[in-house]
Amino acid sequence: MGKNPASGEVYIFIGKRRDRVKLLHWEHGGFTLYYKRLETGTFELPRFEDSALSCIIKWTDLVLLVEGISLKSVKTRKRYEGIFC
Repeated sequence: MGKNPASGEVYIFIGKRRDRVKLLHWEHGGFTLYYKRLETGTFELPRFEDSALSCIIKWTDLVLLVEGISLKSVKTRKRYEGIFC
């Protein structure tokens, strides 16, 4: 994928049946692997282009995805996005 695995990013792998997700994250000293398998239902995939090898999602969207909350029905409130030096 052309990325540095130790950069602090979380890598998300969703199974073909969309009932399993693995999150791979580098922490000091090694990788941490989180695994979740659903008994019923599926994980909702984030929107991305079919030709893309990867996509970037916000941390809050990742939490909603893992918890099973639909990203399509979530409404985010307006927040201040100032520039800090």
